[in-house]
Amino acid sequence: MGRLLAIDYGKKRTGIAVSDPLQIIANGLTTVKTSEIFDFLHDYLSKEEVTTFVVGLPKQMNGKMSENMQRVEVFVDKLKQKYPSIPVEYYDERFSSRMAHQTMIDGGLKKKARQNKALVDEISATIILQGYMESKRMK
Repeated sequence: MGRLLAIDYGKKRTGIAVSDPLQIIANGLTTVKTSEIFDFLHDYLSKEEVTTFVVGLPKQMNGKMSENMQRVEVFVDKLKQKYPSIPVEYYDERFSSRMAHQTMIDGGLKKKARQNKALVDEISATIILQGYMESKRMK
């Protein structure tokens, strides 16, 4: 069984998280510059088997798509073209950043560390992936 790879796609930075090969636990992997995402994926996929990409679905609180959705759709189209054998699934990311900040507070990180946006993006990707995996287990 391969890994699940979650992507919290942003305008400047993209958070990445992966599951273990048994798809039980989500782990933060890294944050990359959005402009370098496909280079990162190429390198990662040459070393690891990924069975599904899980992309954060950017919704507003009212359920409508956020302004980032257009960028995400363009990214997903390119992702599907480059890796047609790996399915792409969306997962609602509405509360992931807020939960990431709370996780950092609960973990005892100082205020300066909590301002690290790259870390927030990585934790957000982890939260997206964990939520996706839990939703699959519930079905």
